[in-house]
Amino acid sequence: MANDLQATKRLVEIIRDLCLAPSLDILMTLVGVAARELTHADGATFVLKEGDQCFYAHENAVAPLWKGQRFPLCSCICGWAINHKQAAIIEDVYSDARIPVEAYAPTFVKSLTVVPMRQDNPVGVIGVYWAERHQPLTEEVELLQILADTTATVLDRLLGQEVPEAEARSQLEVLEHTNAKLRAEVLQRHTSEAELTRLSLTDGLTGLYNRRGFFLLANPKLRQAHRQQQPVTVFFIDVDYLKQVNDHYGHEAGDWLILGTAASLHKTFREGDILARLGGDEFVVLAIDCADGQEVVNRLKANAEIFAQDHDLPYPLSMSVGLAVSQGDGGNPTLSQLVSRADTAMYAQKQRRQPLNIAEIKAAQRWGV
Repeated sequence: MANDLQATKRLVEIIRDLCLAPSLDILMTLVGVAARELTHADGATFVLKEGDQCFYAHENAVAPLWKGQRFPLCSCICGWAINHKQAAIIEDVYSDARIPVEAYAPTFVKSLTVVPMRQDNPVGVIGVYWAERHQPLTEEVELLQILADTTATVLDRLLGQEVPEAEARSQLEVLEHTNAKLRAEVLQRHTSEAELTRLSLTDGLTGLYNRRGFFLLANPKLRQAHRQQQPVTVFFIDVDYLKQVNDHYGHEAGDWLILGTAASLHKTFREGDILARLGGDEFVVLAIDCADGQEVVNRLKANAEIFAQDHDLPYPLSMSVGLAVSQGDGGNPTLSQLVSRADTAMYAQKQRRQPLNIAEIKAAQRWGV
């Protein structure tokens, strides 16, 4: 009850600040901060409907998303919310058919909620994103919808008339608005610091953790598993044929192999598993209490094949995978030791892979074989 009362009071303060916003830029800044605060999200976006497109006008997130870009209404989840005049609540972006996986794979986003700004005739949406799987509370979605509806009303005023707001405000209102801008600036500075921290721990292309982030997060999780005598499996994944694809199809094609591997990892592993790209064509995963590592490897390779088919890749998305297991029986190897063992196992598997015949692939494409 106390939390509900506190959230309601905060919402009243937010609505007051929004109603005093003198410009679209300040309105979007305030909305981004408020949306993240009300839903405890890692990112927020402010999307306007422009004809048959979604314009990602503003964002407040721990890592860059799509600010300044435009997408057709029919190709993005924000457009879906506008066209269907309802909220979209997605706990796993990689298992929802409405989500274009290739757009989300390079980002930190794992869960999202978008709500239309005014449900009967949406002028846009407010979206929030989480870096870990998250199912928002009903109360959080309701608060977000109230925020969105209020924002639509303020937008009508800002876009429909250019009245000097300061002339109509009392001195107290001017001071309140100044305080609101100061709060937004302080929160923005905190957001920038958090963004820098996150960027130092994540891979720019895939959004997975980088080497530093992996060891920082996986080490304490491994120590906890050892204390609880839980088995631990480390998977070392190497993308096959990346150099040949880069040489013959270009580095953009090679990036698709990297992104496809990241998307396949997301689809295969559990929320609590730690996924990372160590660099180049090397990935690593720490999984606690993994019942059957080989079965997981089989699913990973199957998901990679599905990605290649869905995106019509002219070359295979293949990977060599090595496993290292700590049984939780008191041996307690270090994380570096497990990664090294998995790397060795991967290399042995890679030595047995079939060579890639690029000329044969291109000939098959040329003649439609």
